[in-house]
Amino acid sequence: MKGFVVGSYLPGNSFVHRLDPRAKLGFVFVFMLYVFFLKAVLPSTLFLLFTLAAVRAARIPYKLFFSALKPVLWIILLSSFLHLWMNKGGDVVFSFSFITVYEEGIRQAGMIAIRLSLLVAIASLLTFTTSPMDLTDGIEKILSPFKKFGVPAHELALMMSIALRFIPTLWEETEKIRKAQMARGVDFEAGNLLTRLKKYFPILIPLFVSSFRRAEDLALAMEARCYRGAEGRTKWRRLQLTPRDGWLVAVLILLGGIVWMFGR
Repeated sequence: MKGFVVGSYLPGNSFVHRLDPRAKLGFVFVFMLYVFFLKAVLPSTLFLLFTLAAVRAARIPYKLFFSALKPVLWIILLSSFLHLWMNKGGDVVFSFSFITVYEEGIRQAGMIAIRLSLLVAIASLLTFTTSPMDLTDGIEKILSPFKKFGVPAHELALMMSIALRFIPTLWEETEKIRKAQMARGVDFEAGNLLTRLKKYFPILIPLFVSSFRRAEDLALAMEARCYRGAEGRTKWRRLQLTPRDGWLVAVLILLGGIVWMFGR
């Protein structure tokens, strides 16, 4: 739980920070689609190198960036193990007790680990370089054409922004409750896996109570400020696409060409 950074914003003035949030949201969406079409190690490695180069361009410390993978590390390991265990194609690499590992299992395990890492990495890069306010404005602008169909663009964008904003806050609250339980003598590291999981249940109840209290306080604060949704609201700062945002289109074309070349 230490150093939790998912959903955090790191202020800066890099090239990536200055990109329009709508362009970044569209880029991340298409990038994630590309990731699901990766079938070989070479294009996956190229995507990883591009992501690391983007992190470098955003002037984000690699140590801080890689810490974003910690919360999903167990999911990545579990998914990789399941693919390693269940895929039976190719020759047998080694066999031990109840598990037999095949060549196809190793390949699939590696691919799923790379895919999940890329998805988390590109999403973390988006939140690191885009403020919650810019994310809200970008999502609202993207969804605004659907208003004629009854889609509440402003409300949806606000909910997404609040959710991203409160992820670090709720995680910090969880850590405080956990430390309070440890001060009362609870040892979260003792016992088997099932026993340790049961010890976390006392954390959930105060966490839910705290979450509902925060939600109520936020609602009261918005009501006290006469918040009425998008009705009659104006923008102090308007989003504008600039020529530098066109570089994202060129990069997407290049990455799409890599996927097409190695995915045939």
